Amino acid sequence: MADNFKIIDDKKYMWDGEDYESEPAAQENISKYSNDGFETKLLEEDGKYLVYTRRVVTEIVIEGEPV
Repeated sequence: MADNFKIIDDKKYMWDGEDYESEPAAQENISKYSNDGFETKLLEEDGKYLVYTRRVVTEIVIEGEPV
């Protein structure tokens, strides 16, 4: 089982929970994540391909009235 997260280039990436048998299968999901605004990293471990993602918060929405 892969690590739930990895620190890559001083940034925290979360594993998407899938073990991909091939690089093309992993790349297909990487494209989907990229289209949704995620940064992605593809790693190979023990013959499996693992996708790690991260997204930077760019907006914080606060609901309710100020106290």
